[in-house]
Amino acid sequence: MAPALSKLANNRSAIVGVAGMTAAVWIIAYAKMSNKKRKSSYEDKIQYTIAEKKDKKANKAHVNSVFFKQLRKLLPILIPGFWSVETGLLFLVAAALIGRSVSDIWMIQNATVVESTIIHMNKTKFKAALLKYLTALPAISVVTNVLKWSLGELKLRFRTNLTHHLYNQYLNGYTYYKMSNLDNRIANADQLLTTDIDKFCESATDLYSNISKPVLDIFIYVYRLTVNLGGKTPSILMLYLLIAGVFLTRLRRPTGRLTVEEQKLEGEFRYVNSRLITNSEEVAFYQGNVREKLTLLASYSKLRAHLSKFLEFRVSMGIIDNIIGKYFASIVGFYAVSIPFFTDNHPLLSGEQSGQRLQAYYTYGRMLVKLAEAIGRLVLAGREMSRLAGFTARMTELIKVLGDLNKGTYERTMVNGNNINLTQNASGSAANSFGPNKGIMCFEDNIIRFEQVPLVTPNGDVLLNELTFEVKSGTNVLVCGPNGCGKSSLFRILGELWPTWGGKVTKPSRGKLFYIPQRPYMTLGTLRDQIIYPHTREDMRRVGQTDEDLMHYLDTVQLTYLEQRENGLDAIEDWIDVLSGGEKQRVAMARLFYHRPQFAILDECTSAVSVDVEGKMYSYCREVGITLFTVSHRKSLWVHHDYYLQFDGRGSYEFEAIDQDKEHFGS
Repeated sequence: MAPALSKLANNRSAIVGVAGMTAAVWIIAYAKMSNKKRKSSYEDKIQYTIAEKKDKKANKAHVNSVFFKQLRKLLPILIPGFWSVETGLLFLVAAALIGRSVSDIWMIQNATVVESTIIHMNKTKFKAALLKYLTALPAISVVTNVLKWSLGELKLRFRTNLTHHLYNQYLNGYTYYKMSNLDNRIANADQLLTTDIDKFCESATDLYSNISKPVLDIFIYVYRLTVNLGGKTPSILMLYLLIAGVFLTRLRRPTGRLTVEEQKLEGEFRYVNSRLITNSEEVAFYQGNVREKLTLLASYSKLRAHLSKFLEFRVSMGIIDNIIGKYFASIVGFYAVSIPFFTDNHPLLSGEQSGQRLQAYYTYGRMLVKLAEAIGRLVLAGREMSRLAGFTARMTELIKVLGDLNKGTYERTMVNGNNINLTQNASGSAANSFGPNKGIMCFEDNIIRFEQVPLVTPNGDVLLNELTFEVKSGTNVLVCGPNGCGKSSLFRILGELWPTWGGKVTKPSRGKLFYIPQRPYMTLGTLRDQIIYPHTREDMRRVGQTDEDLMHYLDTVQLTYLEQRENGLDAIEDWIDVLSGGEKQRVAMARLFYHRPQFAILDECTSAVSVDVEGKMYSYCREVGITLFTVSHRKSLWVHHDYYLQFDGRGSYEFEAIDQDKEHFGS
């Protein structure tokens, strides 16, 4: 035993090999053990959930037939047609890759010539060969950078096409609202529509390059080597490619799932941060900074734990990838290149001098090394393909959900964990007349009529079994009742945001119904944009309105002083911060006067406005023929309305005319 250990100690290569193998095995084993032990103290303190469909199958992403089917469906979006610019860029990339491979072969051959002149000490031929080598370098540099530009432009065009396609669906009608409020299969659409699109396009472009170049190199080098050395040498490397590729692809299967989970947690962390920004005032009043800090750190802790797990997996796979894809490939390459040199009477080497034999070894040996490197890159490209599978699964899920929503189909996870499928079905029978989209929606001008319409939330909670009333243009209605009684549900059904679960609703089309919430939305842009939103300036001109009309609306709501700012109606400010609560409510009323719809829903939208200005605005609405549905508890508003619709919060309501004998409730 002692002599054996002594020999091992004297053999440094054996020591290094044993040490390296031990370290690799330890790293892989440690990664698996640490994943099981990892636990965050913040996750112990804070528990939360982000609404999302709990479907384990959705998180699986592998390089298999499903992945290729998903990718094939995405390709027509990325590449609109054969004669498109994107197709031209694909051909340009291919041409640049061919030029790059030809450049590599040329450099191998001419570098060998330069080295041969040095070995033979031929100064004249050395200068000529060096000059020839030097003159070709600018062209090779151009080819390299044309490849970089074409890949960058291709990725940008892929991203542009996919972004436009997804936003056309996401902002089609109320799809963006439905995704956030009706369907909970996707929790963070902003993450998918920004970061994930970029990473998917980058991964797809890189994969095209990382596969095309090695495949091209393999084809060229196999052809050159087969012609000169015979088929046995490249065949050995090709067989190694097949075996190594199958083995590593199997080991990399978790990469797609881990990529999907990483993007999900990144989106969750971003969402938790955005919640704090959105609700910063409420959090400040509650002095909830410490609690919010724990929530943020708990979210980050989950992300960090996953990233650490993913990093350890990548390191473990990196060790195996390097050993199999690079180092073993080089060893196989050395063995393959040695075959003709150890073969007696090989046609390439027979009768040649040692200098010519050395030149042949350099030329074909380097080609074999390049072939081995290409095979290694192709084997390692499977790693990028596994990552692309994760992003492809995310994009496919987003497109599927957007398609479902645009068809009127929603899926929602209930509080009890069960899923309900809200599918549009216009042909429900009488026995099954209660359910999502089972009601009838008719469009008629100058009237709003509810006939036995239940008020039901997306979760299926019944607020009111049936609601029946009729309001014609010119009849203002005051809506009142406690919180959660169905006032907002009524208006969401009117606005076609929520599906009807039964009965019949008759109303004007969307463009003839306007809604103003208590906290009006201020868009990015000029003062004019705030008044005419969602119109643009071109839309304003098309409908025949002018800046003088806008100034009249501002005068009606007593905001003409806003126009006195620098640039007047063209002034650009962060209007959400610049305007007070009352000013924003008055701008929203000016917006109502501009659009002049048949009906308007005012949801506590004058709560921060003085009574005299409020009265003036309501009187103007009656003058121009805007019929109002007002949610308010102000007694001063009763005089501006003809009927009241009162919910008691216990499933009953009262719809009656307002007369002098009716007691005015409110504040």
